[in-house]
Amino acid sequence: MKGLKILGIALSFAAIPAALASGWTVNVSTSLGQLFRPSQPAVNTSVPFTINNSPLLNAPATVFVSTLPQITFATNQSTPAILTGDGTFFTGGTFTAAYTITSTKAPLTGFGFVVRGFVFDLGQIIWTKKVVDLNTSQILYNGGGFFSGRGYPGGSDGLIGFSTFVPLARPSANVQVVETFIVHIDGAPAPGTSIASLLLVEQDWVPEPASVLVLSAGLVALLRRRYVKK
Repeated sequence: MKGLKILGIALSFAAIPAALASGWTVNVSTSLGQLFRPSQPAVNTSVPFTINNSPLLNAPATVFVSTLPQITFATNQSTPAILTGDGTFFTGGTFTAAYTITSTKAPLTGFGFVVRGFVFDLGQIIWTKKVVDLNTSQILYNGGGFFSGRGYPGGSDGLIGFSTFVPLARPSANVQVVETFIVHIDGAPAPGTSIASLLLVEQDWVPEPASVLVLSAGLVALLRRRYVKK
């Protein structure tokens, strides 16, 4: 009987990380592209996305997930895609996404940020991303960067992107994220050979490990107190 009690507590102990990492509500309010061509109105395009293992969704959409939030914007699967040059008449475009993650579980400490694209000659991709705490309005992350084809000093042609971990200024269980990508071919002819294409934008969120350790330590103390006395 005592062995069964120990086994039960051990199983509860093992389930703590999963319990802390569950219960996140992801609300994507904006996932929109715009493409521009000379002397023509802008073309709007709804960019589909997935939240964890969901099918492709369109904004607005709200999904409750039982595992850590993963939001992937499939910018190459919109119609038209987020693409300038490369046989199209588009010379510039944007992709804008906005979403919130809310929970009463363990705070988030950061996210794995993945960007994939393609640039050639005068093609360029410029990005900015901001994360704000919904409760305090504190800016937890504010960053940006660019990728350039060989038509720019220091640029190079081909597939571009990165996969990196971005820490927040402090942990937060309730965040708002806004990100914008600009694609353009800097006035090169379209159709033409210059290309700027945004293929994928992904973020994989990470919880605060300290919360897991606190509860784990509490269970260890309970186990010791309960069975040392016997």
